[in-house]
Amino acid sequence: MSNMSSSERLNKQKNVMFNNTIVKIPGESYVGGLTTSDLGRPNFELALEQHQAYIEALKKCGTTVRVLPCNIEFPDSTFVEDTAVLTPNFAVISNPGALSRNGEIHEMEPVLKSFYKSIYKIKAPGTLDGGDILQIEDHFYIGISARTNHDGALQLKTILELEGYKGTVVELEKFFHLKTGIAYLGNQTIVVAGEFIDHPEFNQYQKIVVPPEEEYAANCIRVNDFVIIPAGYPITKQKINTAGFHTIELEMSEFRKQDGGLSCLSLRF
Repeated sequence: MSNMSSSERLNKQKNVMFNNTIVKIPGESYVGGLTTSDLGRPNFELALEQHQAYIEALKKCGTTVRVLPCNIEFPDSTFVEDTAVLTPNFAVISNPGALSRNGEIHEMEPVLKSFYKSIYKIKAPGTLDGGDILQIEDHFYIGISARTNHDGALQLKTILELEGYKGTVVELEKFFHLKTGIAYLGNQTIVVAGEFIDHPEFNQYQKIVVPPEEEYAANCIRVNDFVIIPAGYPITKQKINTAGFHTIELEMSEFRKQDGGLSCLSLRF
C-alpha cells in the first residue's frame, strides 16, 4: 500500500504531462537539408550523438520513447514535430509548408494510428507545420509563418474549437516558427524572446525573458518534471531554475545549424 498522501499523489499526477514521445533518427542526407542559418554544414556523427542524448533525456523525464528509423529520402524528417499536432484524445496530421518535407506525413500517419483512434488532417491548399503550434493548457496559439498559411491555420482552429479547445492565430514578424521564440513551462509561465516579449497575446502569462544573445534558448521543452534546454545559455538557465524548474542541458549545435531546436525533434503526448 502506498504511503503517498492524496495531495502528493495529485501533485505527482499534475507533473505527468506526457507519457509518450516519438523521435526519428537523422539520416546521412540530414547534412544537406533545409536551413536559413549560416552556421556551417552539420557534422553527421556528432548529430547522431546529440540525438541519442536527446532520447536519453526524454527517458529520464519518464516518457516511453518510440524511435523511428531514418529515411534519407527526407533529409529534414528528424524534425518530427512539424508532422502533427497532438492532444490527449486526438491527433491532427499537418501539411508541411516546404515541398521537400510534405511527404513526411505519410510515414507518420501509420505511427499515429497506433496511438490514436481520432485523427484529423490539414488539407491543401492549407499548409501547417507543428513548430508553429503552441499549446498553453486548453488554448492553442497558431503562428502564421513561411511554412504555415492562413488556410492551414484556420483549418486547425476549426478542428480545435470543434473539440472544445480555444485557438488564436498569431502573425509572425521575424521568427522562423512560432516555437522558435516561445515555450510554455506550465504554471502559467512562458519563456519568451524577441517579438513575443511584449506581444499582446501573451501578456496574461508570467514571463521568463530571454536576452537577445541567448535567443536560441527560447526553444526549450517542459517534459514532466524537467525543462530540457540547449546547453550554453547560462542566463536563461538561471532564470528557469529560479522560477522553480529543474533543467536538463543538451548540446544542440548540429541541429541549430539546420534551423532545428529542442521542440522540433519530438512529438510529445
